[in-house]
Amino acid sequence: MNKKKRFDWYGVIRVTASILISLVIAAVIIFAVADDPATALHKFLLGPFSTKRNFFNVIETMIPLVFCGLAINVMHKSGLFSMVADSSFYFAGVVAASLAIACPMPNILHQIVILAAATAVGGVIGVIPVLIKKKTGANELVISLMMNYIFFNFGYWLIRNCFLDASNGSFSIGFAPTASLGKLLKGTNTHFGLFIMLAAVVFMWILMDKSKFGRALQITGANENFARYAGIRIGGVVLGSQLIGGMLAGLGGGVEMIGMYKKFQWITAQTYVWDGILINLLAGTKPLMIPVSAFFISYIRIGALVMSRGGDVDSEIVSIIQGIMIMLIASERFLYRLKKNKEEKEALQNQAAEAVEA
Repeated sequence: MNKKKRFDWYGVIRVTASILISLVIAAVIIFAVADDPATALHKFLLGPFSTKRNFFNVIETMIPLVFCGLAINVMHKSGLFSMVADSSFYFAGVVAASLAIACPMPNILHQIVILAAATAVGGVIGVIPVLIKKKTGANELVISLMMNYIFFNFGYWLIRNCFLDASNGSFSIGFAPTASLGKLLKGTNTHFGLFIMLAAVVFMWILMDKSKFGRALQITGANENFARYAGIRIGGVVLGSQLIGGMLAGLGGGVEMIGMYKKFQWITAQTYVWDGILINLLAGTKPLMIPVSAFFISYIRIGALVMSRGGDVDSEIVSIIQGIMIMLIASERFLYRLKKNKEEKEALQNQAAEAVEA
């Protein structure tokens, strides 16, 4: 019997309920601490729509989140819990800044070379934890967390020793004008990297949902023993997933660097990997839904910033919202009764259909 693929409404309900519960708790906190809670809540929920700049700040904030969400999506579907996307993102930004300063080229060619180099560097970094694990048996999570620390300090050391602006003491000297991706709209910082992000989303959708590699990766991540029995080359699939994830994070770092900045300003580590995990969870691990979940996270962050500028509520309330959402979505018992009833109903329907066919 041919079974149609059913829409996962249970997953949608769980995610929606998690978001609503988080927002309700945030609203309670705002009412408890704000002098004018109604105004603060209004700015939090509608602040991103109050001006053109605020709205496009949402888009600008969303772009790196999508790249890291896609990177986490492909990396974690292999069954490995690597956090190396932060290393790829940050050090690719260092490489992009170095090329933007030291290698002037004609317009268009310069951006292509910078982004190609950032993508390649991110991919190389992405495969390091799985290679070390294969040789030593060390846990990939520990390896990747240590790598994030190493590549941040090494990258910033390179900038400070080779391209430091002596008049500033923290940032690099300015990029060549030909390195910039250019702005989409006057009066905003939204850049043409938006289209590169959309192309990456489409590529990942085709790769993960329509290709042989994507199917092999999902089988490997779900059941490695079955994948081995089915003749899938597990080592190549896992290595490929880490390479692609690292390349996506590296591309995101390059796009963010030459899209948003005119000089290197990352004096602190760029911790996007946790955002990527949350976005991937909200998206139900579906590449096409990652921009939607990234837009939501970006929206509440900008809303919190607008609220904090005009009131007495700190923008860190977003951390509370994110933490609650992760806890609820990751909890197997959250709305478990709903899932159990759904599975029992489907089982009875399948039994009835098989009895009719018999």
